[in-house]
Amino acid sequence: MEVKGLMLDPSSKTPIVVLHDEAGEIFLPIWIGAFEANAIALRLEGVEPPRPMTHDLLIASLDQLGARIDKVTISALRDNTFFAVTSIVGSGGQLGLDSRPSDAIALALRADAPIFVLRSVLESAQAAELTRTAPNEEELKQWLEDAELEDFGEYEM
Repeated sequence: MEVKGLMLDPSSKTPIVVLHDEAGEIFLPIWIGAFEANAIALRLEGVEPPRPMTHDLLIASLDQLGARIDKVTISALRDNTFFAVTSIVGSGGQLGLDSRPSDAIALALRADAPIFVLRSVLESAQAAELTRTAPNEEELKQWLEDAELEDFGEYEM
């Protein structure tokens, strides 16, 4: 999956990170916190803060330890909450860390690591499957405005 972009939920004004598959046929919106949205937005926009942000600090720490983020996986959806695993590879092997999806995505963007979503999560979330080319930002915004909460659940931050 790739990050399509960030937007605000029209009714709650809560940030949403939108993931999509490479073909642009499956979209997965995940409601996230404002701080995590800022961390993702900074990276998407190529903004380098004057001092390291938390996610930058973790990437730098891993680098100094000779480790790296291998991938992140949105691994579960339980009780309207997404879960992720951040996979780290170092000299001692591979380690999977329980993560919030927003933090995992922010780290993946900084590490140029791939983002995966388990098929079972997509099915549980009832991700929007589109049969045409990927919508532009306005079409995606309109789709989210028109969508009913039942279409993909009411996720908590």
